[in-house]
Amino acid sequence: MKENSSNKEMPLFLALSVVFGIFLGVFLTNHFTGNRLNVINTGGPSKLNDILHFVEDQYVDTVDLNDLIEKSLPEILAELDPHSVYISAKDVNTANDDLKGSFSGVGIEFVIRDDTIRIQNVISGGPSEQAGLQAGDKIVSVDDETFVGKEVTNEEAMRRLKGPKGSKVKIGVLRYKQTKPKFFTVTRDDITMKSVSVTYMLDNKTGYIKVKNFGERTYFEFLASLAYLSDQGFENLIVDLCDNTGGYMASAIQMANEFLPNNQRIVYTEGRKQPREDYMSDGHGSYQDIPLVVLINEASASASEIFAGAIQDNDRGTIIGRRSFGKGLVQQQIPLSDGSMIRLTIARYYTPSGRCIQKPYTAGSKDYEEDLMARYLNGEFFSQDSIKHTGPAYHTRIGREVFGGGGITPDIFVPEDTTNITSYYKEAAMSGLILQYAFDYTDDHRSEMKPYHDMKALLSYLKGKNLVEDFATYADKNGLQRRNLLIQKSHKLLETYIHSRIIYNMLDEEAWVEYLNMDSPFIMKAKEVFKKNAAFPKLEDDSTKSKKKVAKVSQPAPRYDSHFKSAPMIV
Repeated sequence: MKENSSNKEMPLFLALSVVFGIFLGVFLTNHFTGNRLNVINTGGPSKLNDILHFVEDQYVDTVDLNDLIEKSLPEILAELDPHSVYISAKDVNTANDDLKGSFSGVGIEFVIRDDTIRIQNVISGGPSEQAGLQAGDKIVSVDDETFVGKEVTNEEAMRRLKGPKGSKVKIGVLRYKQTKPKFFTVTRDDITMKSVSVTYMLDNKTGYIKVKNFGERTYFEFLASLAYLSDQGFENLIVDLCDNTGGYMASAIQMANEFLPNNQRIVYTEGRKQPREDYMSDGHGSYQDIPLVVLINEASASASEIFAGAIQDNDRGTIIGRRSFGKGLVQQQIPLSDGSMIRLTIARYYTPSGRCIQKPYTAGSKDYEEDLMARYLNGEFFSQDSIKHTGPAYHTRIGREVFGGGGITPDIFVPEDTTNITSYYKEAAMSGLILQYAFDYTDDHRSEMKPYHDMKALLSYLKGKNLVEDFATYADKNGLQRRNLLIQKSHKLLETYIHSRIIYNMLDEEAWVEYLNMDSPFIMKAKEVFKKNAAFPKLEDDSTKSKKKVAKVSQPAPRYDSHFKSAPMIV
């Protein structure tokens, strides 16, 4: 027993030694220059060097020290905080692709079903479309090597299909109702991924923009969306940051600047080695007077919270939704000599009122990772009264009370509505059966649905097909027993989920979001705010606060429930 315990403790012991050596013995921080950290190898003696020498020289088995250090680094940084991370050299490009907004690949959007890559969409004008690949094709080989079965993962698909611009890849696919594969040679090219994914007019007065993350080009995409909505004559604006996990702080600052008058604080940062730096609006924003609503939920984090916090603390707009994630730490990307990098927390950011919205964390504890589940179990997703603030109270520009220490609490709370969720619905959603059914239905009826080029036309077609009954028969054949009473109770939920996925498969993300927004409680509350001319917050008296606290939202199914998400990969 003692021997086993010693073996288990050895990696941790070595890991702690490695961190000491890396951050004290091997690399010393001198100063920052632009966005890069200059590190100097001291080469001096240290406890780390002694330990590694003894391991290499005397350990009972041969040890690959480089591999040992590589595996230890993530554990080391995890001891600091939840957001300081190590990224290996082979994963650096993938880690940066979303924020850069582009990469070199073949230009398809895919999902993996039954250990096979299914092409969900072909990017318009991209290399795969030019080569002749189509939505619905199943990839069965890459460069004449079979690619089906257990080895098919998102990571392996990325590795095989991405590559340098101008390089070629031979892709074998099975097309619907064909038994022999067809082969296409695709010349890889730059693929653009938009962080501003959806822009359209909700009605003749209200513009809607969904921002998926904050990357290098987010601000410019956002300006283009605003210009489009201006041409449509929008008078009110909804910025949807639900499920936006963040990205570059600079992009969030630039976006907030468009809505704020001159010399208003957007955010400030401060750390042990980082003096306080305030980011102020310059007064050049073109949309300082437009009524604004910002949508957030429990998955809105980091740069999303910077934007929402700037709007809320400056009383510039109304925040609607549920309490955000609570990430108030700033990371610096530090490249290392072997091509790997670390994202090291160097500062905290604070909203204009002075609150840090970082939720508490303890090194080595799983409480941080399980916080959202704890909120769910505590009833926070369903009742505003269940929100537990861990930080002190602060005040906005006009004196409204706001809290730090755990995310941005919205001005108007929208609960999840679980009224019609049954055990049948949960099993159908969580098992992936609805996704599989929607994909199979799309494949089987693609030619019939092809003439419907917009969401409303396709929806009209789908509504006449009684797809819930069709799904129940499909599910029964695939292991989910038919439960007629439960199906009837969850009929609207099942229908919405099925329709949404087929619309996504046939059209695109914008059509999908537009469909889900049709009866979204988030959108309905935003429209109420605009109708009452209440987008610009006012200081409330105690009686108003009391009424607001007990107010309930009773709407159809939750449109931002995790069951509705199944993010395809783009390569």
